[in-house]
Amino acid sequence: SLGTGKVGLRNVGNTCFLNSVVQCLSHTLSLRDYCLTKAFLQEMGSQDAQEFLRFLLDRLHSEINRCPPHRNPAHTNLAPIIEEEAAMMWRKYLERENSKIVDLFSGQLRSTLHCSICSHYSTTFDVFYDLSLPIPKRSVAGASVSLKDCLELFSQEEQLDQENSPVCTRCGKRTVSTKRLIIQRFPKVIVLHLNRFTMSRYSISKSTVSVSFPLTQLDLGPYGPVDTGPVLYNLYAVCNHSGTVNMGHYTAYCLDESGWQCYNDSRVTPIAESQLQSSQAYVLFYQLDVSSQARK
Repeated sequence: SLGTGKVGLRNVGNTCFLNSVVQCLSHTLSLRDYCLTKAFLQEMGSQDAQEFLRFLLDRLHSEINRCPPHRNPAHTNLAPIIEEEAAMMWRKYLERENSKIVDLFSGQLRSTLHCSICSHYSTTFDVFYDLSLPIPKRSVAGASVSLKDCLELFSQEEQLDQENSPVCTRCGKRTVSTKRLIIQRFPKVIVLHLNRFTMSRYSISKSTVSVSFPLTQLDLGPYGPVDTGPVLYNLYAVCNHSGTVNMGHYTAYCLDESGWQCYNDSRVTPIAESQLQSSQAYVLFYQLDVSSQARK
């Protein structure tokens, strides 16, 4: 769009996945301003939009990491209290990894495993840059689901059979156990990947279920520790995938001061809010509502 400041990206040969992710990241204002002032070079390349997003964030972080290279230390129990352990693990992580990417995109997941034999609870913590959410299967064809449904399925307690369960750290046995994930630490920007692609033994299939999602005031507090309270996020970009597994195309919807825009490779056109919701939504970019956090 000449003269508007909205610039499309030319598709140089099946690079629509790259173009859509770059447009979404360019509308992450804190990251965009940081890159413009620092003029960092960015190495790009991958196949799928979500895979490329992870690759790009990892490469950006590696290029601007404020800490020297390191070796990953062995995991140890750093504190008896979960909150203290989570905080200490986070501090240890920041001692090794420190960049604008970490500042904006990194969060912390808590995984709790409950052994059915000795009733021992073991807790581990992992850093994430995006959350890959399962889409619930609906018995009625064409039935829609909500983003909340996906989040509930992601965070619900999962039973692991003996074959797929890890060895219990207390009784030393591989037993039937239960596992649950919660968001221990919320990032400033949370990227939610709707896992539309599933792999079977012989093929990959795509879910075309329509997933509705809020544009503002997405509350992720219920998926954090007990008594977290509201943690509100506002949508600012969507990466879409249309077509099939083998014949697909990526576009991006991004919010700026003049409203929502559709970035389809080199074409940039306005789009109404009512058109954002579709069965093509693939990766959702939400920014923490700082004003709501300040009121706590």
